[in-house]
Amino acid sequence: MNKFRSHNCGELLLKDIDKEVYLSGWINKKRDHGGLLFIDLRDHYGITQCVFDSNIKNFKTIESLKLESVLQIYGKVVRRSNDTINESLSTGEIEILVDSFKLLSESDQIPFQVAVDDECPEEQRLKYRYLDLRREKIHKNIILRSKVINSLRQKMIARGFLEIQTPILTASSPEGARDFLVPSRLNKGKFYALPQAPQIFKQLLMVSNFDKYFQIAPCFRDEDARADRSPGEFYQLDFEMAFVEQNEIFNEIEPVIFEIFSEYSENKVNTPPFERIKYKDSIEKYGTDKPDLRNPLIINNITECFVDSGFKIFENNIQKGYVVKAIKAPNSSDKPRAWFDKLNNWARDNGQKGLGYIVFSDGEFKGPIANNLKPTNLNKIKEILDLKNGDSVFFVSDHEDEANKFASIVRNELCDQLALLEKKSFRFCWIIDYPMFEEDKITKKIDFSHNPFSMPQGGMESLINKDPLDILAWQFDIVCNGIELSSGAIRNHKPDIMLKAFEIAGYSIEDLKKQFGFLFNAFKFGAPPHGGSAPGIDRMIMLLSGEENLREVVAFPMNQQAEDLMLGSPTEVSSKHLKELGIIIKK
Repeated sequence: MNKFRSHNCGELLLKDIDKEVYLSGWINKKRDHGGLLFIDLRDHYGITQCVFDSNIKNFKTIESLKLESVLQIYGKVVRRSNDTINESLSTGEIEILVDSFKLLSESDQIPFQVAVDDECPEEQRLKYRYLDLRREKIHKNIILRSKVINSLRQKMIARGFLEIQTPILTASSPEGARDFLVPSRLNKGKFYALPQAPQIFKQLLMVSNFDKYFQIAPCFRDEDARADRSPGEFYQLDFEMAFVEQNEIFNEIEPVIFEIFSEYSENKVNTPPFERIKYKDSIEKYGTDKPDLRNPLIINNITECFVDSGFKIFENNIQKGYVVKAIKAPNSSDKPRAWFDKLNNWARDNGQKGLGYIVFSDGEFKGPIANNLKPTNLNKIKEILDLKNGDSVFFVSDHEDEANKFASIVRNELCDQLALLEKKSFRFCWIIDYPMFEEDKITKKIDFSHNPFSMPQGGMESLINKDPLDILAWQFDIVCNGIELSSGAIRNHKPDIMLKAFEIAGYSIEDLKKQFGFLFNAFKFGAPPHGGSAPGIDRMIMLLSGEENLREVVAFPMNQQAEDLMLGSPTEVSSKHLKELGIIIKK
């Protein structure tokens, strides 16, 4: 191949027996067998076992080297004996009898193990990220990321999308998160913003007569870290289409996502078309707009079953405007009393007063709540929930929003406790028909529920004639296994409808023109109906790799405090630099 290696460390097989070769790589592991030193040599492609005889020149040098030192070895490929074959390695049937070696770079003592997983603190891993990236699992995650992005790009181009890059230095926009600001040296006192998303630019591209746009887009948001959200920056498959309705967007992107998840995972993937679930139904059935459909449990509103029921606690709650939510736990009546008590304590640990339940066993209703309910009410619960012998049912009673939130948590906990989660599968769905507006519970002010640029269903007629809280938007989310991959929408491309929508949300025409004048003005020169979405690439890789944290699929992530421990950023800058920018830092 070149002067450093004739083959890579994952390449040599039985067909290469007796070849004279030279390899380069890192010392992954060392094993001293008294007169023979076995070294696993590792590079990007794999691992090859190399055997050093004590008679080799400079044997003591190789014997004293620390792990992760970089070597070049020269030797002959030989077959391993049957009892030493390593089936976990692609090169596990051969080894190299080393004739000579060169030390290319000697390593200091490494701060944590690379060849094996250890309980190294995250701060240490991030500080020495270049060592962490040598670990097999995370190395494979980054390779997977590269392959997925390349495949996404090819699939989008094959479907007629044009890849266009949009600006990184742009104007601040009042979206959902805080902007990262960049001071301008040439325009002192003014700032650029890093884009939270290419939203405005991709809509302007549709106005510019581009029909199908996409890019692997970097996005920047000054948000707090979460397991499924990197602080600072992330990447998404951003796309937009002209002259389309909602279903056409679904039909375009579903095959891409299905093929990616089928190609890079052994898990079962539900085939398109993905299930469409109305936002209202999702909240009602799953307690969330990010449902994990691998969980078969359903939430039911059975408030009516406790009206004039004899169970005073829930009767009083209902009079206060509360609701009662129920989750059926199939085949759980044979669980010991301690199991139900632990769930009750678990609910209290989660800020609830407890978790009521009824057991249906041997044709009878059992438990504290059952003892206080009238037979007609019990039978009504049985009928609505389709209770079978051996089932239990758990209850949550609270204000509707709070009841939905906790019922969702109960649903997940019961699924875990009963081992009901569908294994090795990806379950995609669309959440559709989001409300256009929402009411602030404290101020009672009407504001946009999600994206202010979504087209209201029914257009101007809805805005004029409907209660704002009853208006739905052509807005949607794609969700997989309880993780939101992206939001999307059919955009509001008509200036008059945009003005009316912003007016309902309390914005004046001056506010609209001041904050979004560039888009409003562009639409006055003829804008096509258009829409799109932006599935998150980091989250897709997280799902495909089976990781629970985005930091495991990003090459150089920040920590929870949005700090790069390896480079030491963010950093203070010199007074000279600040002066050039016209900035004074006040303590």
